[in-house]
Amino acid sequence: MSSGPLAGIRIVDFTSIYSGPIATSILGDQGADVIKVESADGDLMRRGLPQRNGVAAHFAMMNRNKRSVVVDARTEEGRKILLDLISTADVVVENFRPGVMDRLGLGYEQVKALKPDLIYASINGVGAEGPYAGRRVYDAVIQGVSGVAALQSDPSTGRPQMINTLICDKITSLNAAQAIASALFARERTGRGQRVEITMLDAALHFVWPDAMHNFAFVGDDVKPVRDMDHASFVRRTADGYIAVMPVKAAEWEGTFRALDLMDLWGDERFATQEARWEHWNLMQAYLDDAYATFTTDRICERLEANDVPYSRINSKSAVVDDPQVVAMGALVPVDHPMGGAMRQPRPSAQFQATPSGLHRASPGLGEHTEEVLASLGRTPAQIGQLREAGVIG
Repeated sequence: MSSGPLAGIRIVDFTSIYSGPIATSILGDQGADVIKVESADGDLMRRGLPQRNGVAAHFAMMNRNKRSVVVDARTEEGRKILLDLISTADVVVENFRPGVMDRLGLGYEQVKALKPDLIYASINGVGAEGPYAGRRVYDAVIQGVSGVAALQSDPSTGRPQMINTLICDKITSLNAAQAIASALFARERTGRGQRVEITMLDAALHFVWPDAMHNFAFVGDDVKPVRDMDHASFVRRTADGYIAVMPVKAAEWEGTFRALDLMDLWGDERFATQEARWEHWNLMQAYLDDAYATFTTDRICERLEANDVPYSRINSKSAVVDDPQVVAMGALVPVDHPMGGAMRQPRPSAQFQATPSGLHRASPGLGEHTEEVLASLGRTPAQIGQLREAGVIG
């Protein structure tokens, strides 16, 4: 039994793929009883690669701390089971296209009478209105619409590029988990439930706006646009590799110049202030690039450390798991999955002192908890057998 801050909260999870399952896994990490509702085919991510003994790596992390039931929501008996389950829940989460849950008879307006204090969270691509509302939407679509892909454009060709992770799905999942927790908090104060909608496009726009879209914040032409930050300048080639360096404050810039033996340039009026550095950006980058290339990675890291400059080695994927800070924090935890065997996964990102979160249940097998959950809803073994025989449950 979990001791997390959401212990005692039950979530009925109709989500699949990425954005929804990650959101509900966060809530499961924090102690919620998450019941994942699947069709007989199961969440598509169950078939993802790599996998061991039928357990996919993606699925195992995104669906830890959950129970799985298989119910055919298209049948009348299946719908009754799900309505009974929802009546015991604090939260329902779904990430179908708008209208799907309504057609199944499980939409918010159809179920809120069962439990007026129910939190009903809908995650989707762009909402129910507008010219894109009927489209299938995945991460790449939102990267395209929101400007994320344009931010990554190759400076030499202008070709947009996708961020090489499902960033919009993940941003949406974080927003969804936070919104659900806020709705639960509001319910504690008011006793009322509500519907919460989280769209991927809203989440992505909110994510890029502060630093990447600031030139579009002011309406009108009376404010001069500023240079966009080129994050490629945070990656520096050394004599034998690469590091990441991100000086921001004046003292950090001074430390950078000192570490690179460029103090003769620090007093140069072209580089002495933020405004001057922006004006002479390309020239400054040329000086810095030449200087970094004269140091080995080990040596420049020592010098940046000594001058209190924000820096890191750039780990390969395989090096991440052995990074000394990752190891010291215990940020990756061992998981003994009953089917998948030995695995490693990130620990919950929020550490609660009084109500610790944690990994208390491995990702479930398809329908592993169907009988357990139905028994808790009052179905007898004979009724469960009949439902299974009829194909209503799996």
